Amino acid sequence: MNPRLISLVLFALLILLQYPLWFGKGGLLRVSDLEGQLEQQKQVNESLRLRNQQLEGDVRSLSEGVEAIEERARNDFGMIKKGEVFIQLIEPRSEPRIEPQAESSPAPAQ
Repeated sequence: MNPRLISLVLFALLILLQYPLWFGKGGLLRVSDLEGQLEQQKQVNESLRLRNQQLEGDVRSLSEGVEAIEERARNDFGMIKKGEVFIQLIEPRSEPRIEPQAESSPAPAQ
């Protein structure tokens, strides 16, 4: 056989073996893409975990203590206790002041 033909066949086999490694179902490009998706999902999971912890603390405080329920009722619904007086201070609106503009006379031409 011709050495050139053998080299060509071996090169073609090498290319055929490399194709699945790079572009196949479990290829390096697919693995890289999946690693990026995994990192994004980890970040989403972490933010949801923190939110769940906060909600769990809210539930625990609402089920255990009266103060948390009272605070929630006051802040969210504007409720007050029996015999309590509610005083609301309203800041005066600052209306834009209209200041008279000084009349400017044109400078004399020389």
